[in-house]
Amino acid sequence: MKIAVLGAGSWGTALAVLLAEKKYEVRLWHRRQELIQELITGKQNKKYLPGVELPEEIIPTTDLEYAVSESEIIVLAVPSHIVREICSRIKPFVNSEQYLVNVAKGIEESTYFRLSQVINEELPYNNVFVLSGPSHAEEVARKLPTTVVISGEMKSKCEYLQDIFSTDFFRVYTNPDMVGVELGGALKNIIALGAGISDGLGYGDNSKAALMTRGIVEISRLGRILGAKTETFAGLTGVGDLIVTCTSMHSRNRRAGILLGEGMPIDKVLEKIGMVVEGVRATKIAFELSKIYSCEMPITKGLYKILYENADPKDVVSQMMARKSTHEIEEINSLYYHGWN
Repeated sequence: MKIAVLGAGSWGTALAVLLAEKKYEVRLWHRRQELIQELITGKQNKKYLPGVELPEEIIPTTDLEYAVSESEIIVLAVPSHIVREICSRIKPFVNSEQYLVNVAKGIEESTYFRLSQVINEELPYNNVFVLSGPSHAEEVARKLPTTVVISGEMKSKCEYLQDIFSTDFFRVYTNPDMVGVELGGALKNIIALGAGISDGLGYGDNSKAALMTRGIVEISRLGRILGAKTETFAGLTGVGDLIVTCTSMHSRNRRAGILLGEGMPIDKVLEKIGMVVEGVRATKIAFELSKIYSCEMPITKGLYKILYENADPKDVVSQMMARKSTHEIEEINSLYYHGWN
């Protein structure tokens, strides 16, 4: 079986290696010819995933038609803001029998669409699935154990993809709540930025624990309004992904937050990271959605001020700590009671 992986960044490359080691033919696409040539000649992705050898089953290419036209499964591993562009470009070469598996985490800025909605709008005749969870590419490529979730509308097809992606170190669960799976993956990047800022300011473990705990409540609140099941945020694509992204130095969002907390301007931060930091865009989108739906999101609001209004992080923390006190148990009970069907 042939599988296309579109996007040869760290995550796309790690998944290509995982699938290739299961002896699937993997056509790994990237738009930059110089990167593809490096993959062909060096058998490594030194820019995004150094030290990981590419199996011979991986065929690097810049030809989109070649990559997707004969592939049974198409994995979308490009940054969230170019998912629509890539779907539009592959439209002439895709047939309705192909599975589309999105692994990017984000929300479209212009429409507030989840990425599965973006894909469905461009390729309405295909089945769309989401693979998400605590899965840093660097660790997956080293075969360190983790568990993730595949989500889609048809259980049998989710189970089929579950078998395709599962290995003895990469355990895949299924979850029918695609809305919750997608929003958990997108919104946790906001909290990871905050966790990084906390570290950059020199705050301690107490501060980060409080931020993460209140953060999951905050993103669950918006998720419920947008149609997610609240309990999904207690699983791998909610708490699980939040923990790993807030605590690991593999996390671009946390690393970016650390630099912000240390006083580096956002433009310099993004330049230094050198890869897409999804939490920056996600913060703006979630802040706008919170206003549209009158959803209380104080952490997101504070991060928006830091990122887009040049607010001092210490001042933002002081403002958040001075907020009117509320009752935690009543708030959580309300959140979960209304979240269950």
